Amino acid sequence: MTQLPTSQSAPVADGLHGAARNMAMLAVALSVFLALLDYAIANVALPDIARDLNASSSSSIWVVNAYQMASLVSLLPLAALGSRVGFARLCQVGIIIFMVSSLFCATATSLPILAGARVLQGIGGACIMSVNIALVRFIYPHAEIGRGIALNGVVVALGVALGPTAAAAILTVGSWPWLFWINLPFGALALGMAFYALPKVPRTSGKLDITGSILCMLAFGASVMGGDGLAHSQNTTLSCALLLAGLAAGVVLVRREAEAPQPILPVDLLKNPEFAVAFMTGFCGFVASNFYIVSMPFTLHNTLGLSSAATGLLITPWPLGIMCAAPLIRRVADKVSAGVLSSIGLSTTALGFFLLWLLPAHPSVWDIAWRTGVAGWGFGFFQPPNNRAMMVAAPHNRAGGASGMVQVARQAGQTLGAMGVAAFFTWFAHNGATQKCLLMAGCVALFAASLSASRLFLNTKKAA
Repeated sequence: MTQLPTSQSAPVADGLHGAARNMAMLAVALSVFLALLDYAIANVALPDIARDLNASSSSSIWVVNAYQMASLVSLLPLAALGSRVGFARLCQVGIIIFMVSSLFCATATSLPILAGARVLQGIGGACIMSVNIALVRFIYPHAEIGRGIALNGVVVALGVALGPTAAAAILTVGSWPWLFWINLPFGALALGMAFYALPKVPRTSGKLDITGSILCMLAFGASVMGGDGLAHSQNTTLSCALLLAGLAAGVVLVRREAEAPQPILPVDLLKNPEFAVAFMTGFCGFVASNFYIVSMPFTLHNTLGLSSAATGLLITPWPLGIMCAAPLIRRVADKVSAGVLSSIGLSTTALGFFLLWLLPAHPSVWDIAWRTGVAGWGFGFFQPPNNRAMMVAAPHNRAGGASGMVQVARQAGQTLGAMGVAAFFTWFAHNGATQKCLLMAGCVALFAASLSASRLFLNTKKAA
């Protein structure tokens, strides 16, 4: 097979150009879209899955949780592995794992088998997501990284937005296993593009830290399970024990990795104030977004009495707003500091959330849609420059660790936001829980905007 001039045959110096860049970004987009679409697509089919596999509704949620948990706990170890075996190769392996696990999902005959297959699928998705931003860094020249990250953000928003719609269309003509069968031809296309177009990049030397990887997975996994149990007020003693075990593993991990040249948990990168502030800004931004994303359907369906179809349509302005921000942010992400752009974006997101919190008692469709669109536009304006700030703050040989932390900020923030909603629903079950979630979403987004703006003072101090 004839290769592109700057693809797998030679390391990339400062990005690709022309057709080579377009083909490589298409390969990244297809793989990312595959991972995110399938995460979102399974939610819609949970009632059907529970019925066909003779499982309870609460147990069926593990079809979603298993994917999310496996993806989160494996992100950083896989990012470190990608630095050693090559980002393109790990992405290719991830697509293969994703396709094989999709076959297992489609043929599952019980909920435990399906949940186990979703664990494997989550690992495949983490292989893809842990290195996608690192690949963008090598596909685009340094001066245009923001453009590539903005385009990647559009793909992420599109995958999340189309998940429920695609699921509804598939379930109209077929049963839930087809949600996973569809991954095989789509995955084959993504895999072919990944082998053909993804660039070869420099690798780091040394063996993978197995002990550090185990500690990392224990720290994230136990903390999430313990926190989730506390949020749902389930078995408080066990939940506290898991949370303490996760925190203890995290402390041991930080102490162990502090002096490592290629740490699993990138302590070296977090020592850089610019990277640390960007990471925390991203984390808080996704906490805020999930307070909205998880609670808003309950507001629309339970509080306002809208149908499921209307609820789905009124969530759509969120990803549409993200995509509408892309043309502008692509032009300015490499020219204006993240301290300015992300602060504007998060402030706009906070405004949208506060406006949703202040909805009238009987709002029109337009009242809800334009407020949601404002919040989504702000979120789309915040992400690319903030992600760019994380990537450019890291040296080239730490691109894998930086890319992994971009995804950790997203998934850990989403996880904590979902736990927060569960806790609010438990604490304020009969006292306006959904409204309080929207208020919290606005407050956290405003805090993230303030955190982002602090970079302006960091830059001023550095210049002085």
